[in-house]
Amino acid sequence: MEAIRPVGRTLLRDRACDAIRDAIVSGEIEPGAIVRDIDLAERLGLSRAPVREAFARLVEEGLLESKPQSYTRVTPVVASEVRDAAAVVGAMHELAVRVAVTRLTPADIATMRAANERFADAVVAGDVDAALLADDELHDVLVRVSGNRAAAKTVARYTPLIRRLERRRFGEGGNCLSAGLHERLIDACEAGDVAGAVRVTAEIWRGLEELIDLS
Repeated sequence: MEAIRPVGRTLLRDRACDAIRDAIVSGEIEPGAIVRDIDLAERLGLSRAPVREAFARLVEEGLLESKPQSYTRVTPVVASEVRDAAAVVGAMHELAVRVAVTRLTPADIATMRAANERFADAVVAGDVDAALLADDELHDVLVRVSGNRAAAKTVARYTPLIRRLERRRFGEGGNCLSAGLHERLIDACEAGDVAGAVRVTAEIWRGLEELIDLS
């Protein structure tokens, strides 16, 4: 039984953080909702300590706001803040694309095409969760292959703020035209066309800015 070891405190904090973040981004915990460590600890089957640590991280990420000795609550979706986050994340994706295109393998291209197929199917089916997951999987290939850890961390840090607004807009019937843009991005990547891939990436993020302006 040597392979079974105690679960570390950091891992518990990460588990709590991931679960609470997902609930906030999905809208299960709505903007403005008060969150209590004792309630979420019970729901997650954890002690209060890792949940408190998760709260601190989510405050830093902008998904929670806290007033000491008073409350911790989910932040509202503020278009200007989402726009700022999108500008940063878009720049990181463009940076990743510039480096990754010439490093992509046929397997990487196949992974991106498969993700785009799932994305398109999910959009048609109205499955927002599956669409956003597939979108992440497609773009994550480029971030991973670029090898830029700072870019990867920045994308992970700010994407949840953007996803909250995207989910709300799509849930309200907003259109998503990214499948065709994804196809153009993948074609440029497969052709080794760095400039073309960067242009399409910028176009994708301009489309997101238009989505934000509709909020």
